[in-house]
Amino acid sequence: MKAEDYREYVRYREALRGRRLPLAFVDLDKFDRNVAYVAWTQRATGKTVRVHTKSLRCPALIDRVFEVGGSTFRGLMTFTVEETAWLADRGLDDFIVAYPSVQPSDMERMVEMTRANKTVSLMTDSIEHLRVMSEAGRRAGVVLQACLDVDMSYRPLGYGRLHLGVRRSPIRSVDQALAVAREALPLEGVNIDSIMGYEGHIAGPNDDVPGQWLKNRLIRTLKKASIREFTPRRGNVVEELGRLGLTLRAVNGGGSGSLFSTGSDPSLTEVTAGSAFHGPGLFRHFQAVRFVPSAFFGLQVVRRPAPNMITCAGGGYVASGAAGPDKLPRPVYPPGLEMLPLEGAGEVQTPFLLPDGYPPPAPGDPVFLQHAKGGELSERFNEFYLVQGDRIVDQVATYRGEGQAFL
Repeated sequence: MKAEDYREYVRYREALRGRRLPLAFVDLDKFDRNVAYVAWTQRATGKTVRVHTKSLRCPALIDRVFEVGGSTFRGLMTFTVEETAWLADRGLDDFIVAYPSVQPSDMERMVEMTRANKTVSLMTDSIEHLRVMSEAGRRAGVVLQACLDVDMSYRPLGYGRLHLGVRRSPIRSVDQALAVAREALPLEGVNIDSIMGYEGHIAGPNDDVPGQWLKNRLIRTLKKASIREFTPRRGNVVEELGRLGLTLRAVNGGGSGSLFSTGSDPSLTEVTAGSAFHGPGLFRHFQAVRFVPSAFFGLQVVRRPAPNMITCAGGGYVASGAAGPDKLPRPVYPPGLEMLPLEGAGEVQTPFLLPDGYPPPAPGDPVFLQHAKGGELSERFNEFYLVQGDRIVDQVATYRGEGQAFL
């Protein structure tokens, strides 16, 4: 247990003293360090970084990335059409909507943004998606833009036997991408103007977890083998679509955990980052990249059920995905706190075992934790306190605080 970690606890406790708990806050100095670090990862590549909004879900923090990061950051990766239209109304531009939609209300918003001269592309992975977009664009007399999603998962034993990666697009090979693009060419009202090849199995899994040497080595080996397989395949897709006559404004890939390997691919024009800025619990242990935890939430200590234990009000902010201990929030300050394995993070109360060596928090004191995922913390709180040094410098609304819930 490090003394500086306890000093951090005291700093945050005093900065936030008197504020209602639970609360969420962002350490701006640490947030800015992460922004600068992400920009640095692309210094030698010349690639720009597209900001993934789902990992922030806070307009002020999205704006701050661009203000602090400068010209390296360009464009937004959004998660719904409705969210994209809302951000467009706030003056933002250059969007790729990361997930497909075919519902009429979203087609209407795509048309409205296109008429307003916004640069926006909707993810697609089938001719069915493109036909829906085509019909909407044709009826409105505009051309809607689409981003073709190409699967980058690793299948060393062939289809259906071993699949490492996200289950999204059915488009995997050059021939499959060309088949969809050729069928889309004669469609009115729609145009493929970008490609995404997201290597989620490289960008997501930790590969430098303390005490897991063998597992770390296996994951790194599989990552390297997968990168060797999909990098030329992704490049071939880009090359052949160019030969077909498509003019691509963006070729996108990667995520926070794969900034170096993705940035080194010459076929891409940009990489994506989102979780990097908060450095949440699931992004702590990568060999290639290092982020500083910058976003936290605080709970009120309300009980002392045993001499070596405290209980806090609330805390059940469990992350989405496959259920497991890694989806629980992580106690950070004061250092050394441990959840009880049979209780975990509770809906209305969460108990913690206390470490030796530091005075225990008193009733009314805060305990600070990290959410496992970046953006989901914003769905729990209406605002973030922004902390610099030993004081609060601002208070900014999340999507939820703005009255928005997009998914």
